Amino acid sequence: MEDEKEELVNKKVLVRSGSHMYDELRSFRTWFKWMCVDQSDTWSSCLSWFVFIWLAVVVPWLSHYLLACTDCDADHSRPYDSVVQLSLSSVAALSFICLSRFNKKYGLRRFLFLDKLCGESETVRNCYTQQLNRSMKILFIFVMPCFAAEITYKIWWYSSGRTRFPFLGNVVMSNIVACILELTSWLYRTVVFFLVCVLFRLICYLQILRLQDFAQVLFHVDSDVESVLREHLRIRRHLRIISHRYRVFILWALIFITASLFSSLLMTTRPNADLHIYKSGELALCSVSLLAGLMILLRSATRITHKAQAVTSLAAKWHVCATIDSYDWAKAENSPATRVACNQDFHPSSNVSSDAEDVGDEEDELDNTKFVPSYAYSTISFQKRQALVTYFENNRAGVTIYGFMLDRSSLHTIFGIELTLMLWLLGKTVGVS
Repeated sequence: MEDEKEELVNKKVLVRSGSHMYDELRSFRTWFKWMCVDQSDTWSSCLSWFVFIWLAVVVPWLSHYLLACTDCDADHSRPYDSVVQLSLSSVAALSFICLSRFNKKYGLRRFLFLDKLCGESETVRNCYTQQLNRSMKILFIFVMPCFAAEITYKIWWYSSGRTRFPFLGNVVMSNIVACILELTSWLYRTVVFFLVCVLFRLICYLQILRLQDFAQVLFHVDSDVESVLREHLRIRRHLRIISHRYRVFILWALIFITASLFSSLLMTTRPNADLHIYKSGELALCSVSLLAGLMILLRSATRITHKAQAVTSLAAKWHVCATIDSYDWAKAENSPATRVACNQDFHPSSNVSSDAEDVGDEEDELDNTKFVPSYAYSTISFQKRQALVTYFENNRAGVTIYGFMLDRSSLHTIFGIELTLMLWLLGKTVGVS
């Protein structure tokens, strides 16, 4: 009871924590303020919502209705602008609402599980800190190439077009202001969406580090079933927390992006559709950006699910090696010389080593074809090991969406459904059967 009260007190204390000189989240909070998504106080929250409404709702609406340019030439018309603006704004709204909820309810430190790192190994802490510092670089690696293409398109459109909206009294100044507003709106909506995706990838990376560290627990001489079970229960609890927090975002992001792609496909496969790089280029850029963010989500979820389920294979292999080694150990009458020989029998041979070199980096601690040290002289009995393996087989961990496990088979199912709908749509439009 005292431990539970102390844990509740710590949770209340860690809901909000200010930034200081040595805070590992200092750069994160700085970026949040610059992107106007920080809601740590009332003023920041009002500013954040104002910027969101202005850049994600008002500017796209004005851009679509005031810059329709009906008297422009064929190259400067924008027949797919409605799909682009609606897709980016809907995904940005979903991302912003989820990010606001995460920030208000948990706080950045609790949301990124930094309050749980005190009980982790030094390897996990160092690797997670490095990945934390790389997160913003990864975000801009995905965003900046698309933003560069968007800048090129907008500069060409405004410089070579014939817009007739001198709302500042000067056509050139009006075009410059409108171009800057459109680019700012596009960058804001895209960055907010990728920010939530990168945060999910970062949290999943922490769980992968924990699973890799958990794999070493089975190799310890003094490891027992209780310690292994406690660690696995803790990892499953964290995966359940991640699934609960992100299930709404992942589900609705999949729905919105799927609807956007099918709307784009329906509009581009019409009989009178005029496909040209000047007209459909922005639509393709929007689709690529949304798909890249969706791939970050699905790849992170399936990767951590695969790692969590590989624990079952690792435990079964450890159980087999320990059982065989225990039999050889009892047969050899517990001689110290034989103890070394038994453990050496389970090291990979030269042929296995050469095969491992061909595999490269595809294998890791959780999913490999190497024998594991069994330590037959430990106190873990056959019944305990068998019970542990049975527990792993019947309690598979991973990221779930309302009970639906996000693993590789689920990706195959999603791909099959999407492909079926796409072929049906093509059959109704261009006659592909």
